[in-house]
Amino acid sequence: MIRPWLELARISNLPTVWTNVTAGWLLADGGLGNPVLLWMLLAGSLLYTGGMILNDAADVKFDREHRKERPIPSGKVSAVMAWSVGLGMLVGGWCVAVLVAGASVSITTALVGCILFYDLYHKPWSGAVWVMGMCRVLLMLMAMGPGISVRLGLSEAAQLFNLGCVYDTGHWSLSPVQIMALGLGGYIVGLTMVARLESKKGSASPGQRLFAYALLGMPVISFAVILMRLGNFKPLSILADFTPLLLFIIPGVFVLWVMFAMRVMRQGGPAIGRAVGLLLAGIPIVDALAVSVVSLPLALGFVALAPVLRLWQRWIAAT
Repeated sequence: MIRPWLELARISNLPTVWTNVTAGWLLADGGLGNPVLLWMLLAGSLLYTGGMILNDAADVKFDREHRKERPIPSGKVSAVMAWSVGLGMLVGGWCVAVLVAGASVSITTALVGCILFYDLYHKPWSGAVWVMGMCRVLLMLMAMGPGISVRLGLSEAAQLFNLGCVYDTGHWSLSPVQIMALGLGGYIVGLTMVARLESKKGSASPGQRLFAYALLGMPVISFAVILMRLGNFKPLSILADFTPLLLFIIPGVFVLWVMFAMRVMRQGGPAIGRAVGLLLAGIPIVDALAVSVVSLPLALGFVALAPVLRLWQRWIAAT
């Protein structure tokens, strides 16, 4: 039966990996017609799916007590098979990314390490949420690695330090890919922290809440920094071309999406899980912010994907 495996893989979240990879690729000046992008999408899919399967395999003891309906404790999938398939996918994803697509060995290996670390320690250590955010950061950096390596002629030893950086006025600075990757990582950490704080109700301090909401809003900050870096923001006159204002549609959609999710989350109880699903489905909107400076039509397509993922979550849960 395929459904238990789809549940293990949280397959409804898989398109968010595709948008992460595509956003990193395009921000690094990669072309949509380049076949290497397809290999990167395959690599990202294998790494994500393998990591999700291993997540359940590592949680089997907890799930046997608290979530007996999950595929492994219910007997639909054996723990040995889950470990075998999950590890096999991680190895396969690493090989496709590094050996076929030419991604950085350092970045890809770090991503696999973060995936394994999170799977093994996210239950005993609450700080593992930062590792989860780093997984998305590294995924986006891995996606843009082949293009930047060829263009700058970087050796493998230099890629980890210089990957995605731009040389400006005599010093290295963060590139648009790195800036947006940090925004994406902050969003992932923020949505988890907000959910935890809402479940605690009054026990959370105002400072903790402010910090969590600031992380959740990091993609908009990253987007603003990229606009200023690329010079895409220009003053308007009475007869000016208002086309550049279309770029601000997506930040507005992002803010409205997050606000709606927060309104749902404040209902408490099962609504917190629904709100987390909304925020996870909103990841393509985060990637749309990045892609909008390259291709506005594609960015709008990413935005349209968010409600589709929310509907898909009704069939296969996102968490």
